[in-house]
Amino acid sequence: MEYFNFCSLSNKDLHELAEFVVTENFNHHEDYSDLEQFRAEVDDIYHEEKSFNDSKIFVSRDNDQKINGSIRVLKWNHQDVLPLEKLFRINPQDIIKNKNTDIWHIGRFAIKKGIDKTGFGVFKTLMAYALNEVCHNENSVAIAECDAKLLKVLKLMGIEAITLAEPIHYLGSETIPVLLTYNGLKKFLDKNCHLMTKTASDLHQSVVLQRTA
Repeated sequence: MEYFNFCSLSNKDLHELAEFVVTENFNHHEDYSDLEQFRAEVDDIYHEEKSFNDSKIFVSRDNDQKINGSIRVLKWNHQDVLPLEKLFRINPQDIIKNKNTDIWHIGRFAIKKGIDKTGFGVFKTLMAYALNEVCHNENSVAIAECDAKLLKVLKLMGIEAITLAEPIHYLGSETIPVLLTYNGLKKFLDKNCHLMTKTASDLHQSVVLQRTA
């Protein structure tokens, strides 16, 4: 019997998150053996996540309490330098003209390679928790950077994704910046809200879901 324990991640576990994200991005996309570059990528993600004050990170842990899925959601404060600007030189204020729109960034999405039978369920559950944060206000949009495979999955699930720039090679894959509209996000959340056994605010206490192997 396999268990998936969904919980929010505390700041003391940010390095664990960074290692998981870098490891799984390269596991899914290309062979990776440069230890020095691996450590540099991990440190970069760790320090970036540590600099965000108001982010929420949701993870899934396995029977051994190891992370097997992650996602991070952040309401932009118009000061933090988001990956969209860092990697693509795009200022969110240049694409979102309405100053009253809440701009969210969704990132650090990763699923452990090898849990294919249950990985999609983990994906949808983590997405539901993240989008539950975004969709409190109808005047909200989200931005994200995702690889081509993930972008295809998002569109198949009815999440409207508008490409903002040409892709770049990042963390082992071609990465594309996208704008996610409120209507598409809310449609997905309404369809999958049953996956959240507790509200996101209650996730300081873990939520254990049982799955058959």
